[in-house]
Parts: sequence; structure tokens; C-alpha cells
Amino acid sequence: MNPREIFKPGAPAEHVSAREGYDRWARIYDEEANPLIALEGPHVERLLGPVGGLDVLDLGCGTGRHSLRLAEAGARVVAVDFSDGMAAKAAGKLGWERVRFIRHDLTTPLPLPDRAFDRVVAALVLEHIPDLAAFFGECRRVCRPDGCIVVSNLHPAMMLRGILAHFRDPDTGRDVCPASQTHQISDYVTAALRAGLRIDHISEHAVDESLAAQSPRAARYLHWPMLMMMRLAPR
Repeated sequence: MNPREIFKPGAPAEHVSAREGYDRWARIYDEEANPLIALEGPHVERLLGPVGGLDVLDLGCGTGRHSLRLAEAGARVVAVDFSDGMAAKAAGKLGWERVRFIRHDLTTPLPLPDRAFDRVVAALVLEHIPDLAAFFGECRRVCRPDGCIVVSNLHPAMMLRGILAHFRDPDTGRDVCPASQTHQISDYVTAALRAGLRIDHISEHAVDESLAAQSPRAARYLHWPMLMMMRLAPR
């Protein structure tokens, strides 16, 4: 599951469920030059740290960008997503045979045992989760006491500019918007604390000149915060 092209409120668009949206998006997802993904990747890697020999859970794995890197780094990876389209894309990639995939809706309890993972990744999925406290509670349940949970998400400030997860359907030429939630940073913080997690890192990352030079899509948001990151741990 992941974003993002500008969506202007009031413009003709097709609003669909998150599952349908990502099933349809999967066909072109990996070919889009997505500045949010370019910005996010290094921060996820840094906050996770070395993963060789660890059990890692990738929630909302999409087409497998984090799962494949983690498996290549020596982690034992379980990847979860509910999109058949995204799963099919991931399954066609080299190295996917080393990943255990579970098709599952993240808005319901995880079909996984307690304290099974050293690291949990939830990358660019939380805007599609209505009940953040329940989701974080499941993350805490499956994370080992000495483990951590790394979360990335589209910064809420982007929504002030009318930006939601969406893509342009090449067949219809219309913007397709998977259902999203308008959570604020306080919502993420409050939900994590209520779920029995402590926050040992939180940061906000804006588009800088380097990213703007690489991506015309990013240039229009120069100096605006585009990404938020959190690293959480069981209390």
C-alpha cells in the first residue's frame, strides 16, 4: 500500500475502497517516479538498523519493496497485504520466494502469534487504517519486548494541500483515490501511547533541493513536510 500524486478537491475523480484502489494501482505502481517513496526508503532502513538473522514483519507490503530488501539483508520476512494486484506484482520479483506472504486485511487482528517478531514495519499504510489504536495494539502484540516498530506515513500537512493517495488510471484518464483517513500527528502519538507503546523516535521530513532536483513532482512541494517517521517499542 502507498501514494502519491496531487489530488485537487473538486476535480473529477473516482473514489473507491482501499482494496480496489491498490488492486488497480498495482499495474503501474512500480513504474511511477514517486518522490515520497524516494524520501522514505533511507529513513526506514536507518531506523530498522541491521536485520540479519532477525524475524521481521512487513505490514502493507505492497509490491514488496521493503520485504525484498530485508530478505536480501538476511532477515526472515513475513509480508502482509490484502491486495491481490499488489501481491501478484510482488510474487513476480526475484527473491520473493524467500518471503512468507500472508493475504490479510490490516484493519482486522493479525493471524500471527504473540511476540513473534524482532522488527515490525508499517510503511505508508496508516492513512488507510481507521482505528489506529487497534492497529498499534496488534503491532505491540506481535513485537518482542526488546524489538521495535518502524512507521512511515504521508505527512498530514500534505493533506492541507489537497494531497491524498491516488493515481491516474491509464485506461480512463481519471484519478482514482483509495479510501484514506485524515489523521493528524496527535492521533498517531495518542494511539501509540494508548496501545502500550513508547515513542523513541519521531521526525518530520520536508522536500529539499536535492529531492526537488530529482523529481519534478517533488519540486512543487519544496520545503513542505512530506513524510513523518516513528519508531515505537513495547512498554
